Amino acid sequence: MSEPVTVIVTRTAKAGKLAEFERWMEGIIHAAMQFEGFMGINVIRPQDPTRPEYVIIFRFDTYENLAKWENSEVRREWAEKSRAVVEGEAKIERRTGLEFWFTPRPGLPAPPRHKMAIVLVAVLSSLLATVVPLIQLAMQDLHPALRLVIGVAIMVLLMTYVVMPAVTRILRPWLYKKEFL
Repeated sequence: MSEPVTVIVTRTAKAGKLAEFERWMEGIIHAAMQFEGFMGINVIRPQDPTRPEYVIIFRFDTYENLAKWENSEVRREWAEKSRAVVEGEAKIERRTGLEFWFTPRPGLPAPPRHKMAIVLVAVLSSLLATVVPLIQLAMQDLHPALRLVIGVAIMVLLMTYVVMPAVTRILRPWLYKKEFL
């Protein structure tokens, strides 16, 4: 496949090993950045220090380049180092293109692309018309670049954790309805 792929990795730091986990995470991120096709990374740090669960979201430009990273000796070495600082196994999800925003339905492929596009246009339009003006108003004293970064972060978090899971659940009958030609 030649489209970008998003990988969402959830890891929990061992108790008392938070600083070591952060150093390990920084190391593996810098290692991944050296691979062809690496497009970026986001880290969502834990809100609750008693449950240090991290969500690491990274993107590669193609499955082929992602596979080069995932099958590399460098990644294996970093995975081995993780044993000292993480609890349990990694929870890993892979999404291509628009699939990233849609909650998967077990045993079924992603909804048709045209339906995903329609939903995203409707949701993004609604959020841009309502949430963005509120964010801009609340942060009017901040530098425009800082307002933009904060606004984008709020929108991505809302889309990822609140809006799209709810919309996917509500529209599930239509999104996954088998189409006949």
